[in-house]
Amino acid sequence: MRLGLINSAFAQAGRDTRFGLEKTKQLGFDTVDIFTDPLDIDADERRLLRDVCDELELPIVSLCCVALGLVDFNPSVRRFHIDRCRRFLDLTAELGGSNLLLVLGEYVWQQEVIPPREQWRLGVESVQQLGSHAASLGLKIAIELEPFRLSIVNSIDTMLQFLGDVGQADVVRANCDISHLHLVHTPPADVARLAGVIEHVHLSDCDGTVHGDLPPGRGVTPIADYLAAIRDTGYDGVVSLELEYSPEPERIVEWVAEAHDATAAIMRDLGCR
Repeated sequence: MRLGLINSAFAQAGRDTRFGLEKTKQLGFDTVDIFTDPLDIDADERRLLRDVCDELELPIVSLCCVALGLVDFNPSVRRFHIDRCRRFLDLTAELGGSNLLLVLGEYVWQQEVIPPREQWRLGVESVQQLGSHAASLGLKIAIELEPFRLSIVNSIDTMLQFLGDVGQADVVRANCDISHLHLVHTPPADVARLAGVIEHVHLSDCDGTVHGDLPPGRGVTPIADYLAAIRDTGYDGVVSLELEYSPEPERIVEWVAEAHDATAAIMRDLGCR
């Protein structure tokens, strides 16, 4: 496996793109994932991302896309989000990435107005369209498992059901987020059920109750147990650290360095880096 970082850790602390990428390399990460939006960045930023990563020999593996409108009941909203996600896929290909991390979001109105099966169907149909575009670019889509009660995909059961309903096994696959699995009380042994469908891995810690994206060791997640279970599925891709909204943004370099060193130690002990 390789150890990566999602660059939002630095961006959310107010640090610019070049600073974040250079520190990612200096701290010892093997790869980087990019959190941006193709509708919000210009040609100069796109070129900067590509050129700096080439200069640093820091491969871009994944782009992160939150697209809650893919399950919206308004056709115009879904069309916009499908087109936006296509733009994400195009940018992933342009930057030399291999997958788009896709967050589908939640059921609305506590599932009391629109039947849940209808929003599920809309999500499946939207992702099927995106899967076709991803395949044409030689990319994969990694569906996020979210740890919230009303999330569309919030368990291994719903992940496997969703992937099966989409029916594009070579393209649309799973993102395995370690702290999310812990928050929904999934035992590490159950990760074996995802064997053969894991496209990407996110790693962070949490307090076991609330979503946190903390450096390993600051929470209670049995990270080594989950990572060993992921390894045992045969997965040998990238494990990307997800560190969101540091409580001390002025010390973001130390925050990321702590997370890198703790994760690297776990991976070394497991013999999987």
